[in-house]
Amino acid sequence: QVQLVESGGGLVQAGGSLRLSCAASGSIFRINAINVMGWYRQTPGKQRELVAIITSGGVTNYVDSMKGRFTISGDGAKNTVYLQMNNVKPEDTAVYYCNARGTTPVGNDMDYWGKGTLVTVSS
Repeated sequence: QVQLVESGGGLVQAGGSLRLSCAASGSIFRINAINVMGWYRQTPGKQRELVAIITSGGVTNYVDSMKGRFTISGDGAKNTVYLQMNNVKPEDTAVYYCNARGTTPVGNDMDYWGKGTLVTVSS
């Protein structure tokens, strides 16, 4: 199995910055089989939505509303993915979740989630 632990959430003023981290631990075989990691967010009463993803090859993709403000990056040596959030807005307030997906060498799909970290942006 793989465990994902998010950190870095908290209270920030609008216009400020925050960096979230997601550290993966557990089975090295499954960690090595991860091919996409991403950040999602969810607010009460709404569905979880994609923020950004990064592939094992370093290709990134963002939701349009986050482009230019958020940056996803990864450190393979640390099995950690980051989300740099700049110029945050009150509407960015949400619980941010880390996700990891891949396929094991024997063909089993993997889909792991962290427990989330709360980001609150004050106006």
